[in-house]
Amino acid sequence: MTLRRLAVYVPLIVAALFFLLPVFVMLFTSFKTLDEIRVGDLLALPASPTIEPWLSAWQSACVGLNCNGVRGFFLNTALMVVPAVIIITALGAVNGYILTQWPFPGHKLVFGLLLFGCFVPFQSVIIPMARVLGLTGLQNSIPGLVLVHVVYGIGFSTLFFRNYYDQFPRELVKAAQIDGANLFQIFWRIVLPVSGPIAVVCTIFLFTNIWNDFLFGASFTSGSNTPIMVALNNIVNTSTGVREYNVHMATAMITALPTLVVYIVSGKYFVRGLMAGSVKG
Repeated sequence: MTLRRLAVYVPLIVAALFFLLPVFVMLFTSFKTLDEIRVGDLLALPASPTIEPWLSAWQSACVGLNCNGVRGFFLNTALMVVPAVIIITALGAVNGYILTQWPFPGHKLVFGLLLFGCFVPFQSVIIPMARVLGLTGLQNSIPGLVLVHVVYGIGFSTLFFRNYYDQFPRELVKAAQIDGANLFQIFWRIVLPVSGPIAVVCTIFLFTNIWNDFLFGASFTSGSNTPIMVALNNIVNTSTGVREYNVHMATAMITALPTLVVYIVSGKYFVRGLMAGSVKG
């Protein structure tokens, strides 16, 4: 390895280790006993590794009066994230296709308004959204959270797909029209099959943001309907007596695990999707 490469890689490795240090501390602590945490080194490896903190976090960690662990809240979040991501991605694909391949009078204004929605602060929509959820009977429910995230995420997904489809050859669409294909046949058979890269980007972006959401979950749900991010906060803040730091760290790792797995599995596709369509011609 040349000195030039060393000059690049060594600082990057040091920076990565420094950035990942809190993750290592969380992981090590989650496998330690409370006695070892009290007298041990924060950065030391577990002397007698145990999975009891993980089992406790999953099955018996208390959130208020609920001592069934975070498994129910984990399921709540999964039931919220999966349909929300599917709906937002599907709507974004259709919007991007219409805005680029079938432009209509005022399509730029419509896109501008959708884009403006991406920059509206979360806090400004809490009160009107709570009113809407109350009127529709979706307050304190998982479907209500799905609706909230769909409304807030459409602007982002439309932006992704619109920019991607803007590079799509319009000649193919015109040729399909000449052959008698209608709007939805062209989308389903020609445009959608080549949308994999941007769909991956959109899915990862939405999955991460919705899974990690705290504000909407804390504002619109309570009790057993809360998502896991709110449950994690409640576990730490409602602990009484001895602080079970190993259980808290295990809970935090369980909470972060899905997004970590998504990035590990789909990271390279995420980069490819970001680059796809960036160069025209």
